[in-house]
Amino acid sequence: MSATIRIVADSTADIPQELREELGIVMVPLKVHFGQDVYLDAVTITTDEFYAKLEASSQLPTTSQPSPNDFIEVYNGILEETPDAQILSFHLSSEMSGTYQSAVLAESLIEREADITVIDSKSASFGFGIRVVEAARMARAGKSKEEILERVAWLRDNMRLYFLVDTLEYLQKGGRIGKASALIGSILNIKPILTVDKEGFVASVDKVRGQRKAMQRIVDLLREDFKDEPVGVMMAYSKHQGAATELYELARSHFNVQQVDYTTIGSVIGTHVGPGTAAIFMFRV
Repeated sequence: MSATIRIVADSTADIPQELREELGIVMVPLKVHFGQDVYLDAVTITTDEFYAKLEASSQLPTTSQPSPNDFIEVYNGILEETPDAQILSFHLSSEMSGTYQSAVLAESLIEREADITVIDSKSASFGFGIRVVEAARMARAGKSKEEILERVAWLRDNMRLYFLVDTLEYLQKGGRIGKASALIGSILNIKPILTVDKEGFVASVDKVRGQRKAMQRIVDLLREDFKDEPVGVMMAYSKHQGAATELYELARSHFNVQQVDYTTIGSVIGTHVGPGTAAIFMFRV
């Protein structure tokens, strides 16, 4: 009989709660700090509540990773329930957060014999959330750990993601661009196109004047990697879905889309990009 495989992910994977519950994905939340108030991401603060607070705050909130003890409690809880479980633990890019390192340290401190694989996604949001969901579905289908790891590595190499922000305000507050650049960009209606590169950093791909032109530029970038082959699409948005829907409708006419779904951008990426951001995740199917 094959070992039971359990899937763990931190909250930045932006997997909807109902899907996590359906697939048995165990979520470990990051923390969000608004001044002295501390919230557990996607547990004690919803995305709607987060964006309302973000817009009302003059300063950016901060986020902090789960402690090693948070992960130890999760891993031990799984192992007490299923002693022979193989645990696959997926996490936000180590270039954006200490979450991955916290999980690695936790794994090394587990006192019982355990098969735990901690994975640095080198990505963010549904850029690795799609891998977590696929891993959970494969685990339910009885696939081996090796088969799952091979599949998620393939997905990593066959996915592209782009973010389009509505305002430069939050990039400026977070120190990613200067005040002068933000002011000039706002006056000229410049829209930076962001991605997460192969090393796991948030990077600017291009800057385009006007939202419609920026969306067309994203489509052009995706066409460089995906021609007429079948693709899946996940759209993500922060607070307002309108831009994500508009981007998908534009992209749909250029690609052989086999599946599409929508999710919300959580607090960690949302802190830096702000409300009104649209993201497209495209992958081969």
